[in-house]
Amino acid sequence: MQRIYTQFLNQWLNSTERKPLVIRGARQVGKTWIVNDLANLNKKKLIDLNFEKKPQLISLFSSNNPQEIILNLTAIYGPIEPAKSILFLDEIQAAPELFAKLRWFAEDMPELPVIAAGSLLEFSLEKHTFSMPVGRINYMYLEPLSFEEFLLAQNHNLFNYLKNYNFNAHIPITIHEQLLSIFKEYLIVGGMPQAVNSWLINRSLASINQIHNDLIATYRDDFTKYHGRLSIDRLDEVFNSVPLFLGRKFIYSKVNSAVQHTAIKQALELLCKAKICHKTFGSAANGIPIGAELQEKYMKVILLDTGLCSTILGLSLDQLNSLENFDLINKGNISEQVVGQILRTINPAYIEPKLYYWHREAQGSSAEIDYLLQHQNKIIPIEVKAGTTGSLKSLHIFMDLKELDIALRINADLPTITQINIKDHKSYKLFSIPYYLIGEIHRLLATNI
Repeated sequence: MQRIYTQFLNQWLNSTERKPLVIRGARQVGKTWIVNDLANLNKKKLIDLNFEKKPQLISLFSSNNPQEIILNLTAIYGPIEPAKSILFLDEIQAAPELFAKLRWFAEDMPELPVIAAGSLLEFSLEKHTFSMPVGRINYMYLEPLSFEEFLLAQNHNLFNYLKNYNFNAHIPITIHEQLLSIFKEYLIVGGMPQAVNSWLINRSLASINQIHNDLIATYRDDFTKYHGRLSIDRLDEVFNSVPLFLGRKFIYSKVNSAVQHTAIKQALELLCKAKICHKTFGSAANGIPIGAELQEKYMKVILLDTGLCSTILGLSLDQLNSLENFDLINKGNISEQVVGQILRTINPAYIEPKLYYWHREAQGSSAEIDYLLQHQNKIIPIEVKAGTTGSLKSLHIFMDLKELDIALRINADLPTITQINIKDHKSYKLFSIPYYLIGEIHRLLATNI
């Protein structure tokens, strides 16, 4: 497999302004693998310390002097040349006090690349009693494989085709159908590296199902590590409910009406901190940044990965391939899951991914926009249509209200650009793209607006 994030890591590694890097992401998204891959590609010696497996290694960092720390490490790992090595502090959440040490590497040994990573990192950062090295560290946010990474792992030619596509070109129906077919695979296999690797080697849906169920069990086992602040039953209820509420406002009382809302809310917060779930925040969408005017009472939630989501819902590739479109799959809401998941990967890796949507409740005129995207200085509303058709009533209302001139529709049809007329002589340009082009949104918009 190849990860597009490796390009970001290579730039970081070769930057003259490099600082220690903290990789943030859910368990099993490939943090350890991608650091090992970086070291191999750049022929660097990797000093890999896993503090969850070997907590005794913490004692090697008793000093604040990087030279002394390296001397300690040399006794175990052999000679270390800082400029030819990478120091990897894996599962650092088991030794959160080591975050404070990063500043000394940044200041006193900048020639040594240092990477820290861990699962449940947000819990350590939230309650830290140590001094965080503000301004002396870089961040990278690692997500499951995007569709483009999934495609790259299978078909370099189609990957390159997408990277070079522009709206002036016509996509032959044969290529379109092949890309949609691979996208359907992605809906079921998802982007968890272990599942993708198994699919590439075995093409076995039974193996994928087992891997997904094992990953789900791993996440549930982790519930006991969430500071013991909440019943595992509550966490399990919310975890199982998220796929059932895809595309809808997440209402605490509908998860379990017999439990206090605060317990369900707290369970969701913990799952989001573990990056197993992601909130899509309601926004008034009156200007940028989109997050400046949150509508607190509106919130939707997606799961970390579409493959895990499909497993919980009991969806299979056979079911999906038997349907002409996606609109009958979970009433189309799995489409909103996968679009949100991919949208989390389209910005630079140093920006924390966040999702927004717009909702209006009005008698006889309620409306909802599935996602809001900031492109340069513009707000771009995104409508997700499971099949190749669908009403644009909500989009017309939104475009009229906000007086915007660009909108985006994601569906299973070929790409088009259409001028849409609405009331009072207003109009807007509608870019319509198939699912497999979501990763190219910013590039396609930049060259056509």
